[in-house]
Amino acid sequence: MADRSLLDPPPASLKVRFAPGFGQRVLLTVDTEEEFDWSKPFSSEGHGIGHVLRIAKFQQFCEGMGVVPVYLVDWPVATSQRARDILVPLVQQGKAEIGVQLHPWVNPPLIEETSVHNSFAGNLPPDLERDKFNRLVDAIEDSFGILPQIYRAGRYGVGPATARMLKERGIAIDSSVRPHHDYSAQGGPDFRRHPDHPYWSDEERRLVELPLTTSFWGMLRRQGALVQPLLRSFPKLGGVLNRLGLFERIPLTPEGTSKEEALRCIDMALDDGTELLVISFHSPSLVPGHTPYVRTEDDLDDLYDWLRGVYAYFAMRGVRPTTVREIVQSVEV
Repeated sequence: MADRSLLDPPPASLKVRFAPGFGQRVLLTVDTEEEFDWSKPFSSEGHGIGHVLRIAKFQQFCEGMGVVPVYLVDWPVATSQRARDILVPLVQQGKAEIGVQLHPWVNPPLIEETSVHNSFAGNLPPDLERDKFNRLVDAIEDSFGILPQIYRAGRYGVGPATARMLKERGIAIDSSVRPHHDYSAQGGPDFRRHPDHPYWSDEERRLVELPLTTSFWGMLRRQGALVQPLLRSFPKLGGVLNRLGLFERIPLTPEGTSKEEALRCIDMALDDGTELLVISFHSPSLVPGHTPYVRTEDDLDDLYDWLRGVYAYFAMRGVRPTTVREIVQSVEV
């Protein structure tokens, strides 16, 4: 049987079921990566990782809320002694988990042209995508002493060969799909027809897809599949529908999503019966000036306030934090 591609929306029969008592849960994922200027062309050199020192403070914040974050590390972080010193004790104590994130433009072997098209790892020749991925997983195993179980492609850049590559290495979960988003204008994936709930990426049920949570909100939310193409053709229409309370796309992230919007996103996801929600943000946002979302210390305070408010709301709604380990153990095959 041919492998399904992560680019293809799954049939309803592949929806993941969890063991009785799992309930509704939330996973916090951190794209733990190098610092680079988001406004400039991709480059394979000249990147810093000084912000990883702030992970210690962020980790204390998470522990205070009873949250075990999963740090999805890429090559510059996986090979950094500074990152190892901070993250290894947390992993050993069960206070954090480590996953894989592939940024192909900084991950050896650096033999392809550095370009927007090639920044989506799934666009690379399958052998090159696999080579980069395997070197990264080897580095993570050497640095952190663990076998990572979750993967995210940088820029959500999965391709036709990604699922097979992950299964060959024993990865249990992919979390690269961002439903209701379309990156095809830059040569990336189109996820507009992918569901929000977890699903099996293959009929053999060896790889779980754990999408990043995104909800439609507003009176037209059930017509999202029809509304989104219109927004692409008429960009200004989105602002009009938003102001009228008719339609809004809300990703569950503190980067570019207000706390009030996030609570609406959560309400919609929970009311739709989504059992597992996924929060994501980029680790350089822990220091002002590295991402467009956190430019000042006030912005950073807002990020922490967002997380504090969102997790308080989860507690009120009976949604408990979870971990990759718990997810793998709770999936019914």
